[in-house]
Amino acid sequence: MLFKVEMTVNMPADMPAEVAAEIKQREKDYSQTLQRSGKWRHIWRVVGEYKNISIFDVDSNDELHTLLSELPLFSYMTMHITPLCKHPSAI
Repeated sequence: MLFKVEMTVNMPADMPAEVAAEIKQREKDYSQTLQRSGKWRHIWRVVGEYKNISIFDVDSNDELHTLLSELPLFSYMTMHITPLCKHPSAI
């Protein structure tokens, strides 16, 4: 099952820089593990925003929920999730 996930990150302005850096490193490590596994198929940065648009390929809604909720930045994110299916004109 494919899903488009738009993630907007809103970290507190008063968060200590070293704490933010540690969370971002864990986020990067986790996301790259998911990318290598094929679950996180694509990720694009949105220009001028702390936001990305990603494509996930998972077996179920529950699996997507679990993967997303385990993101280290999850509690600082707003997400918009759209299920996808193949377009009849796609080659």
